[in-house]
Parts: sequence; structure tokens; C-alpha cells
Amino acid sequence: MPDNNLVKNVNFKLTVPNPNDQYLNIECTIPTAQREIELQLPSWRPGRYEITNFAKNIRGFKVLNDQNQAIQFHKNSKDSWIVSCKDTSAITVKYQYYSNELNAGSTFVSEDMLYVNPVNCFIYTEEHFNKSIELELNIDEKWQTATSLSKKDELFSAESFDELFDTPFICAPTLTKESYSVNGITFYIWFNDLKNIPWEKVITDFKKFTTKQIEDFGEFPSKSFHFLIHTPHFKAYHGVEHLKSTVIALGPSYDVFKGLYSELLGVSSHELYHVWNVKSIRPKVMKPYSFREENYSRLGYIYEGITTYLGDLYLLKSGVFSITDYLKELKVQFQRHFDNPARFYTSVGDSSYDTWLDGYTAGAPGRKLSIYVEGCLLAFVTDYLLRKHTKNKYGIEEVMRRLYFDTKISTHGFEEQDYQKMLENISGISFQDFFDCYLNGNHSYEPILQDALDYFGLEMQIKDNPSIAEHALGIKLQPIQSIIQSIAIGSPAEMCGLRIGDEIIGINKIRLNKDFEKWLSYFNLNDIHLTIVREQKIMEKKMPIVHRNYFQKYNISVLNEKSSIQSKALQCWACDDSL
Repeated sequence: MPDNNLVKNVNFKLTVPNPNDQYLNIECTIPTAQREIELQLPSWRPGRYEITNFAKNIRGFKVLNDQNQAIQFHKNSKDSWIVSCKDTSAITVKYQYYSNELNAGSTFVSEDMLYVNPVNCFIYTEEHFNKSIELELNIDEKWQTATSLSKKDELFSAESFDELFDTPFICAPTLTKESYSVNGITFYIWFNDLKNIPWEKVITDFKKFTTKQIEDFGEFPSKSFHFLIHTPHFKAYHGVEHLKSTVIALGPSYDVFKGLYSELLGVSSHELYHVWNVKSIRPKVMKPYSFREENYSRLGYIYEGITTYLGDLYLLKSGVFSITDYLKELKVQFQRHFDNPARFYTSVGDSSYDTWLDGYTAGAPGRKLSIYVEGCLLAFVTDYLLRKHTKNKYGIEEVMRRLYFDTKISTHGFEEQDYQKMLENISGISFQDFFDCYLNGNHSYEPILQDALDYFGLEMQIKDNPSIAEHALGIKLQPIQSIIQSIAIGSPAEMCGLRIGDEIIGINKIRLNKDFEKWLSYFNLNDIHLTIVREQKIMEKKMPIVHRNYFQKYNISVLNEKSSIQSKALQCWACDDSL
């Protein structure tokens, strides 16, 4: 325990006495000069716009004075404490944080890893928020630490809690890294406990998309950058942005450089782009972040939607992806959009507020949009409009570059009108109808998506879904169980009174055994009676015959014959003169 009579900075000390119980022991020493102090734990983390209530993982909270004696405190809210400190020069707070979840934004301990996102588990005070912090890690001396935190002797340090909360770290004996440089900036790629890494290919591809992003912005906001990549043995796909690093979780590990390699490139490019978009170009309401409450913004279509669009597009522009590779990713966004009936009910702007409500769970059927999917598609349309009206001189990359270099925005953040004004200044046209109808309204995207595709010499093909249950009955089932997870509007499933959550156990008096599709084909959709289980009740539903197709499949490809205008637009957009 530090000598509290000499305490000048906030100091954290982390230990893991029993890895198997997965509790991280945290000791925080804070100098005090007031009679009372409020300790606060963040209630959310940037990159996931929802209240997470990290305090639910804390146990054994206690406070000691500078004589190592327990002192009075009381809980002030679900994640804050008031401490009486009138007779002490410093306090030491001790608590344990349950760390059993491994993803890109969590904290996790085991016998062979200490992984910490400080924003999950470190308390702070308003008085010390902008003061320096020291961090001591009690780990095996043979372990490495992957982080962008500064280190001197055995102590890591951060200039403020804002920096600390934005700086995750991984400690493990099996970390390995390589690096590359672009414009004098060093980029580190860390993997933990991963075998047979094709470093030459990884470095080549990462350097390509990094170079192209920096080229378009003209500079990089940090002096160095770390990709901290978890590759668990289970299925995972997640990334979280930070100014000087990103954490990515992708698995299972055996598939990272096989079937998941395009996902590795996609999420890495996406998170790198966030260094500019949201870590640097940030909405006014998040400048600075408030860690104790919601940071409401309707601009998720910018900080997540544009990043989703450009994260993949930069893989095309840099030559990492072919046009076929890129369109494969774009069609996924089209499919998710057209499969979601919420597009008829709400706007992507309102959905940005709703991430704080239930944005990362399934929620009520057909109620909400994804700011990632809808924002991506509207960024694609915005890009088309800019290129069309500037004769391919400027695209959405130029908008983001100008927002980044705007000194007022870099200091105070931006609002929707700043973004709209920038679009209009560059394009020379009004975007008011676009904002009213699409960003803040729920007009159908299909006409404007068709216009954008046509401009770039692309086309959308709509095909029947090969699943009989999906295209003929309008039912989507959970991948393993025969439980309904989605029902198409106006479909036979809806008309006969099926519900989401119903379990289909039989068809025409025959018990199913993971063979629903085969029996639907056998009966040729004639006189279909389904036996279902709902709330422990067994009931039968007769399916009406409707001559329509549901849950259709969407594909995007390059036109075989393009006009000279389309060819020019496609070449400029993709940065590829061969197209």
C-alpha cells in the first residue's frame, strides 16, 4: 500500500489472488483536500451506447484513511459513493470486480490472462478527472503487456481519467506482436495465444488500408496505434474503438486466417477509421463524454453508419478487397435492411436515441433500426450524391476530412446542421429533403439505393430465398431449434396467427426431427397444418396459401455493360482504373 502521506496522484493497483473466482482486486489511493468526496463508477463505455451498469460486478467495497483505518461512507446511487474524508490526507478504496466476460469491451481474468478496460471497473472523482493517474500491475514478470499506456519503471501512467478510460490493456504470457510504419507512425498488431500467424500477409493488408485512410485525411491523430486482438476458441465478432488502440475479439481461433479473415480486415479497418470518426470528430453532446449518464445523440448514422460504410470501402480503395469482395459485404447491409420491417416505422436518427433503450438486444419485433446498417446505406447514397454533383471530384471522405480539420468542431464537437452544411457546401445542392425524408424520416430507401447503384454501374438482383419456410410461409427460425424468431408482414405465418417464440414441433400430424424443410417440400405446401408449442400449450395452425415470396435474397454486382459515365464513376469511387 502506498505511503498516503506522500500521495500526489491517483494510484491504482491491480492484483488477481485467485484467478479461478475471476475477481479482479482493485486498490485505489486518492489524495483528498476536502471534507467529503464522491466516488463514481462509469455507467457505460464509449463505443456501446447503452447503460451497462458496471457496478453490478463490484463486491467488498471499503474505504480506508491515511492511517489504514476504515472510514465512513455511504452509497449515493447505484454506482456512486460519498466518503467522509475531513481528517485524512488521502483515502484508499478497495473492492473486487467480477471479470468473467471476454469480448472487445469487457474486463476478464483467468490463470493465463489479465485483460482490463478501465472504463468498466475504475472509480473516479470529478476533482481528479483531469489529473494524472498511475497504475501498478501485480502480474508475473514473464508476462507481456499490450497497451498504449506510457510506462516508466514498473508504473503505467495516464494524463487523465479520460485517457485512462480510453486505454485498455492485455497482460499474458502468450502475447506476440509485429509492427509496420506509415508516415512515421508505428502501428502494432498484437495477438494472444494464436498459432501460425501469416504475418507477411497480415502486415501487407493492414498497411494498405491504413495508408489509404491516412492519405485521405492527411494526418493521423495519434503518434502510434495498437491493434489488440483476442482470438478466443469460441465464436466471436466484436471491436471497440479507442484513440490510440482498438480491441478486437474474433473467433474461433482456428478460422481467423481462413473463413474469418475478411471479417478480421473489416473490423480492423472499421475501428481504425473510428480514430477520426468519433474519437476525434465527435458530436457536441459527447464533447466531453459524461460517464455517469446517457449521452443522447441522433447522429449515430454518422459515427457508426459512415464508419461502417467507409471501413469496408477503404478495403476496396486500398486494393485489399476486389470489387467482388466489397460487394459481398455491401449486400449484407442491403439484406439486413430489407429483412427489417422496422424501416416502415422509425428513422435512423430516432434509432440513435434508442440504442440507449435496447439497441443491442433483439427487443420488440420490428420496432427498431440499426444505426450501423441504415447509417451505412445512407452514407452510400450520400457518397453517390456528392460524387454526382461534383463530377466525381469529392465523396463522403472529403466531408469527414473537412469536419476533422474544422477547429471549432475539433474543440466543441459538431451538430447535425454542421454535417448538413458541409454536405451542401461541397455538393452545391440542398440536402434538406434527404435529411427530412431519410435521416429523420422513414421514407423507403429503395428508390435512392437504386439511383446510387445505377450511378456506379452496379445492379441489385432479387432472388427467391432457398428456404421454403422463409420464402413461402414468411417464417425465420432460430438456427438450431425450430423456434420462430421472425415473421414477415402479410405472410401466411402472420395470417394464421403464429407468434415469435412459437416452437414448431410437427407438420400434418408428423413429429419433426430437424427436417422441417424436407417435409414442406414433400407436402408441396398443400394443406399445411403446423403443430406448435406456445406457453406450454400444444395447438394447431392451418397455413393459408398466398402466392407471394417473403425474405427474398439480395445480391449486388457490376453491370456487364456500363456507360462511360458509369465506368468513370466506378473507377473514381473504387480507386481502380481497371474497372
